[in-house]
Amino acid sequence: ISKNQTANAVTIINYEDIQNRTVSSISDLLRDVPGLAVSRSGVRGSQTQIRIRGSEANHLLVLIDGVEANSPAQSDELNWGTLVAADIERIEVIRGPQSSMYGSDAMSGVINIITKSALKTSMNIFSERGGFATQNNGVSIGYKDKLFNFRIGLSHINTDGDNISRTGTEKDGYENKNINFKSSLKINEKLKTSFSLRRSNGMNEYDSDTNFDGLIEDQDKVAKFDNTIIGLKTDYLSTDRIRQHHLSITQSKNDNQDFNEGFRGTSTSSIKDQVKFISSIFWNEFNHRISVLAEHEKEKFSQLGVINDYGIYGIFDPNQNQNRKTNSIAFEYRADILDDITIAISSRQDYNSEFKDSNTYRFEGIYDFSETVMLRSSYGTAVKNPTFTERFGFYTNFIGNPDLQPEKSTNWEIGYDQKFNNGDFRLSATIFNSELENEIDGNALDPITFGYTAMNKTGLSKRKGLELNSYSKLNKNLTINFSYTYNDSTELNGINEYQDEVRRPRNISSLNLLWKPNDLIILNTNIQYNGSQKDIVYPQNVKLSDFTITNFSVNLNINKKMEGYMRFENIFDENYEEVYGYKSMGFGAYIGIRYKL
Repeated sequence: ISKNQTANAVTIINYEDIQNRTVSSISDLLRDVPGLAVSRSGVRGSQTQIRIRGSEANHLLVLIDGVEANSPAQSDELNWGTLVAADIERIEVIRGPQSSMYGSDAMSGVINIITKSALKTSMNIFSERGGFATQNNGVSIGYKDKLFNFRIGLSHINTDGDNISRTGTEKDGYENKNINFKSSLKINEKLKTSFSLRRSNGMNEYDSDTNFDGLIEDQDKVAKFDNTIIGLKTDYLSTDRIRQHHLSITQSKNDNQDFNEGFRGTSTSSIKDQVKFISSIFWNEFNHRISVLAEHEKEKFSQLGVINDYGIYGIFDPNQNQNRKTNSIAFEYRADILDDITIAISSRQDYNSEFKDSNTYRFEGIYDFSETVMLRSSYGTAVKNPTFTERFGFYTNFIGNPDLQPEKSTNWEIGYDQKFNNGDFRLSATIFNSELENEIDGNALDPITFGYTAMNKTGLSKRKGLELNSYSKLNKNLTINFSYTYNDSTELNGINEYQDEVRRPRNISSLNLLWKPNDLIILNTNIQYNGSQKDIVYPQNVKLSDFTITNFSVNLNINKKMEGYMRFENIFDENYEEVYGYKSMGFGAYIGIRYKL
């Protein structure tokens, strides 16, 4: 559906935005989206989490070409550190709960990443060099005719990085090799099929805390990853466009291995298989639509590691194989009941092999005051099932809790959107409120062994806030994007008092200035502010200082086939931490070229 037909708060990052920023990591682009908080544990390629509206990182569902990319092998999260920006066409961010359509992992929102398709027969090459001995290269080949098209893209990024820990000189590097393939075939006027594959594998070096003082020390540790997503889809659209059907068969596979001083330690792997069928019918001049979904999902999880004796804590055997299945049905009714009023109702029923059956629902209302002013609101529920790690344990003295119950939330939001001067100025504001029940505390103390475990907390965790976003086209050459988020995210502590949740700054803002002085050059200035926040150094919380990062890029249109660019990151060499004890990247300069054949 179009953006103005939904009550959701939506941000779209298009191909032009990605090109102008010239970043190598998608998470760097998402820092500009209101409602999103990014936490990276050190340098490029390090573990990176994204939280929407103060929720947990595994409350966010990530789709790549419609395939669920969240990894059961990593606590149902996507490690954004492994996701490069190469071959990405468009990013759609939906903030707010979407469990009534997408199920457990979509408790706080959905990010839909769309990779590039072949628009014509072509070949493209890019190459970049820069700070921290970074090399980033790629090539793509595309073919298209009236019925069939395909595109394959290859990219490789490698960097020596910098030292993650506060002391020492040992550098922590990163490497990522990526392949992206996408094709489609038009069988006839009604039927089309498509296939997509994206695979990335590589490694990132990291440090850890060996003396348990809360600060990490230089370590010769390496995490290797191998992630693959595959999707086969068939779409049917009747000649009169009244009936629409979609069938998809998808798989995501993740393998992770850790090495310490060259010796293999622990490893995790997961496979998620999903079959989904959606059928939609339109009527009353396409003003009404009802859609029905049927879905089957099977997840497998395995873990290998060394059996350890922790004395009074007991013997811990991390080796295990687990699986779970979920069958789901859902429906959505969406209608323009009047010229200026749109409503939507959706509901989903999940039948899970491990938990009680769950039902989620959502109501939406949109009122168009005029062609330039829109008021939107929604109310709904969401659910998040416990992860394999929370239920069955980890590598050290972490004890699984198979009796965990799913987290549940109730949510509402109200949004206002307005356009001025024929759309050259746009303003959007959203207030939101969420109450989370059965929040899973992954740092609870087991009363028998005194090891760590996960438990459902009593009481409610509360999240509320405000999102602002504006777009200003001052003239044909100058545009300004601004976003601001106020987020108040609290939970009950051990003495039944509300405290701020960790890694959730109350204030986040972003300013992006794009200037095109002529047809040959594009200048982009990006300023990101991250307010102070709490982090945990067990058993206490610490305060991380606020920081401001300024980035600058220059794009040069050399000729019709060749483009050059320069990017300057953290130009004032700000010293900051997004996760306690993990140093972030300092100033870096990069130069690159793109060539079209």
